[in-house]
Amino acid sequence: MAGFRNGRGRAGGPPRQQPQQQAPYGYNAPPPSYPQQYPPRQQHPQQQWAQQQGGQAPYGEPEYFGDPHAPQQHPQQHYAANNPGHTQAFSVHDDPYGQGAPYEAGPAPVVPTGPRLPWKGLLSGIVLRPADTFLRMRDHAVWGPALVVTFLYGLLAIFGFDQAREEAINATLSTAIPYVLMTGLGFVVGGLILGAVTHTLARQLGGEGSWQPTVGLSMLIMSITDAPRLVFALFLGGENGLVQVIGWATWLAAGALFTLMVSRSHDLPWPKALGASAIQLVALLSLIKLGTL
Repeated sequence: MAGFRNGRGRAGGPPRQQPQQQAPYGYNAPPPSYPQQYPPRQQHPQQQWAQQQGGQAPYGEPEYFGDPHAPQQHPQQHYAANNPGHTQAFSVHDDPYGQGAPYEAGPAPVVPTGPRLPWKGLLSGIVLRPADTFLRMRDHAVWGPALVVTFLYGLLAIFGFDQAREEAINATLSTAIPYVLMTGLGFVVGGLILGAVTHTLARQLGGEGSWQPTVGLSMLIMSITDAPRLVFALFLGGENGLVQVIGWATWLAAGALFTLMVSRSHDLPWPKALGASAIQLVALLSLIKLGTL
């Protein structure tokens, strides 16, 4: 009883302090009795990445991440795709699945620049608006106007030469009609051949135009540009000086129209376009303009 009153009892007394054991010289001291905080255990990089992904493996067991035969994904893509609340930022033109650009089988075809012109607008456009007309008709065939106009031109062209006109006038009707018709067909065939030569040369020089518009427009240019000379030659003769001057002027005009037509139809600069139409211009000069047909 006295011990409890004096404060020397088991519950009221101060705690006993155990004497510290001093280690002998040359030995490390034993660890203290209280728990010591050790640094965290270093984890494997694959385990750290798995914890970042939100997955946990049982303690003491190896960690496996998916099927080893499955295709590998980028960690950032896997994180953005499998965790809710995360979005992947990409622009409108980016492909998030990495498919790449679609396959394109060659360049796109050339779209026509406008609807087809009627025959009246075509004939007047060659004289008044050649640049716009050739550009608009570069993708349209003009066989109807080309064949009709060239055939009519060939029927009248025989009367523009002095000797041929005298033979046709002095011949009988049964002989003159086939002679005139054959001349018209000859001009049509000659226009087709010369137009095909011009188209072939244009393609050899890098042109990209179609052969039908090129041949048809070349036939129209040949016939229309020689019409003024033919009108004067019907009354004055092909050897007249005025007719010769008009022939040279219309030949230069034909060269300008041929160059412009080939340039618009085949997307060529004017030197190459002039070179492509050179054979046709020389043939027209020697066969028609100079009266040596």
